[in-house]
Amino acid sequence: METRKRILEIATEQFFRFGVRTVTMEDIARLAGVSKKTIYQEFSDKKDLVREAFEQILEADRIKLAYILENEDGVIEHLVKTSKMMRERLQNMNPMVIMEIQKYFPESWRMFEDFKSRIIMADLINVIEKGKKLGYFREEIDSEILAKVRVNQITSALDPSNLNNPDYNLAEEQMVLMDHFLHGIFTEKGREAYSNQQAIDN
Repeated sequence: METRKRILEIATEQFFRFGVRTVTMEDIARLAGVSKKTIYQEFSDKKDLVREAFEQILEADRIKLAYILENEDGVIEHLVKTSKMMRERLQNMNPMVIMEIQKYFPESWRMFEDFKSRIIMADLINVIEKGKKLGYFREEIDSEILAKVRVNQITSALDPSNLNNPDYNLAEEQMVLMDHFLHGIFTEKGREAYSNQQAIDN
């Protein structure tokens, strides 16, 4: 089990840094200090390894989102921490990974699409509803529609035509879009609480 875990950790780190297609099974075996045969005893092929690595990342994110939302009143802390989590993830990721998974590993990409439509949507609706009750968000907004708007922002940013542009900064664009989204639904109380939490967290 430890061998499998180590292979997964190294594969995930290498895929995120260099892209999925660039990193070979030989590279992973060498870095893990095992033979290629050992990797194939744990994973049937590269697609299987990519799928498990991707699944592990999404599950870790799901746990983080659930944990953040449960803390205190949850809403403002959740927004700041998820924003920070997203920024760190995108800054440390080679954009080629997204294009390659979309094109060459559709099963893994479908997991992300499912994660987006189920986990992220549900999380956003919960946060917006809770924020409305606590006076952080405008009462009149439709939580489901606004959650869809935010998910669509994420989807559009991951379009391959954007990622092909060498000047495109995925992390920066997502941060700007999220900032505009939040300030469009905040009340004064929410805006002030968000600014204060950002100052504490940074």
